[in-house]
Amino acid sequence: MLLADTQLRGLSLLIVSHVDHYEWNGELSAYGPYAREIDIWADLFSEIVIASPLLHAQPPRDCLPFSRSNIRMAPQRRSGGDRFTAKAMQIVRLPSLIVRLARTMRGRDAIHVRCPGNLGLLGVILAPLFGVPVVAKYAGQWNGYRGEPLSVKLQRWILGSPWWRKGVVTVYGEWPGQPRQVVPFFTSMMTEQQVRTAAVAADSKTLTSPLQILYAGRLVAAKCVGTLIDAAAELKRQRLGFELHIVGDGEERSSLEQRAQAAGLGGSVHFHGAVSFSEAMRWHARANLLVLPSEHSEGWPKVLAEAMCHGVVCIGTDHGLLPWMLAGRGRVFHAGCADSLAAEILTVAGDEAMYRRLSRESARWAQQYSIEKLRDALAELLADRWGAQPAKEPAVGR
Repeated sequence: MLLADTQLRGLSLLIVSHVDHYEWNGELSAYGPYAREIDIWADLFSEIVIASPLLHAQPPRDCLPFSRSNIRMAPQRRSGGDRFTAKAMQIVRLPSLIVRLARTMRGRDAIHVRCPGNLGLLGVILAPLFGVPVVAKYAGQWNGYRGEPLSVKLQRWILGSPWWRKGVVTVYGEWPGQPRQVVPFFTSMMTEQQVRTAAVAADSKTLTSPLQILYAGRLVAAKCVGTLIDAAAELKRQRLGFELHIVGDGEERSSLEQRAQAAGLGGSVHFHGAVSFSEAMRWHARANLLVLPSEHSEGWPKVLAEAMCHGVVCIGTDHGLLPWMLAGRGRVFHAGCADSLAAEILTVAGDEAMYRRLSRESARWAQQYSIEKLRDALAELLADRWGAQPAKEPAVGR
């Protein structure tokens, strides 16, 4: 079927994703920002079929239900893992994974593959074989990073190769010398109403005492939250009054709590666990600073854009897109260096004029993005590359 001959509203889109989905009490849910983005795709097509793992269990607190009625699942087997046995089982199951995904792809009008991920790797190899329009989203760091898994490098190489020359590949950042199919694309999960609410918070943002420092994200090794804990210990030695709020959960939470206690930070560092997207917005409204200490592979960190929208001054590491996002709007420090991070926090905390300037510039830049603008930008991109004008009216909700 040629998209030039019809509206997307009459078409079925298959989305290939490694994200865990949850079916619970009659609702289909997934990680909050991802779920809101899939809702946007559902506004553009008559049917969304998601090829992804499906768990019949209560979703974590950071998940949201899909809000469109035209989304359904085509469950795929969960695969991957870091242990040797998990890797071995993945190899054994590979033929059945390929057959199952290929059968799911057959008969679809268009295919959207989300990378990097285990199913994403199979998706980028298989999707162009079916002769339908294809689009991929590469949500990782397009310029690579130290210690990057081979499977992630392979996905990026395939997407930039002639194998995907007839497709569209959206990436974070503008990278010179890319083939035509690779398109810079930036997103936000905030609605226009949330952006307006954030603008009110940004207008009154100022330094407070004690300084309110925020980390929001998963508590896993790659996020390097331990560096932030160590920097907080240095702030205490420098006698800066502060409260560090850590919002999120993960396998490292217990060890990070112990690290904070051992550093004598029990009264200054607070762990709040995973929260809903709306609660995360309230934390941004309260915070003075947000720190993103992760060592690599942030891609386009939405938490940074969301905090900046609220006028929060952000401090991130010197890699990937972060220096570009924070240029003239925030501060960067050397990844893994707690002393460098502490120095940046002290610099901003000690200069009210600098803080106000960075806060104002952050808000002005981030408030140009919203989920509605994402929907319109996707519509224009697909119309340009696929030759059809997608309908922009939202699908009827549940």
